Amino acid sequence: MEETANTKKTAKVGTIVSAGMNKTVVVRVESVVIHKLYHRFVKRSRKFMAHDESNDCKVGDKVQILECRPLSRNKRFRVVRVIERAS
Repeated sequence: MEETANTKKTAKVGTIVSAGMNKTVVVRVESVVIHKLYHRFVKRSRKFMAHDESNDCKVGDKVQILECRPLSRNKRFRVVRVIERAS
């Protein structure tokens, strides 16, 4: 049987908050949602562990991550590219 390539892989953009592990970074992704009761915009954030094969990402870098197969217990994303380096 052939495997179909119809799966949608989620891409997210976030900021690296931790890079202390080997080939792993923690990326904080912020989103803006509307509060159900007050109908105001609220900023929410969530942290994802991502695989960084080349170990070149530093804390503060803005990166794009892409969903992939489970790489470990917590890693389900990999770093695709560095959008902006930390100054």
